[in-house]
Amino acid sequence: MHIDIQTLEKLEKLSHLRVDESKKDEITKQLSDILKYVDNLNELDTKELDSYFSTLEGGTPLRDDTVHNDPNVSKKILSNAPRHEDDFFIVPAII
Repeated sequence: MHIDIQTLEKLEKLSHLRVDESKKDEITKQLSDILKYVDNLNELDTKELDSYFSTLEGGTPLRDDTVHNDPNVSKKILSNAPRHEDDFFIVPAII
């Protein structure tokens, strides 16, 4: 699949992002290269693989499910928010 300027403009609209005019050619080429790379996966023969196939022996390792009681966790999280009040995020109204 090849990404052209019209497809990029549709992606801009859907993602609510704006790409600078001077960067559009570069980004369309990069996106096309990414899609070409991903398309290589279609060449893999996966008929013999089970749907639960994993390269890890014994499955995916899991971490222990332990409770951590940190009274400052909400303050740490809210410190990254542009706006907050009390223990809540302040966001623009969406109507």
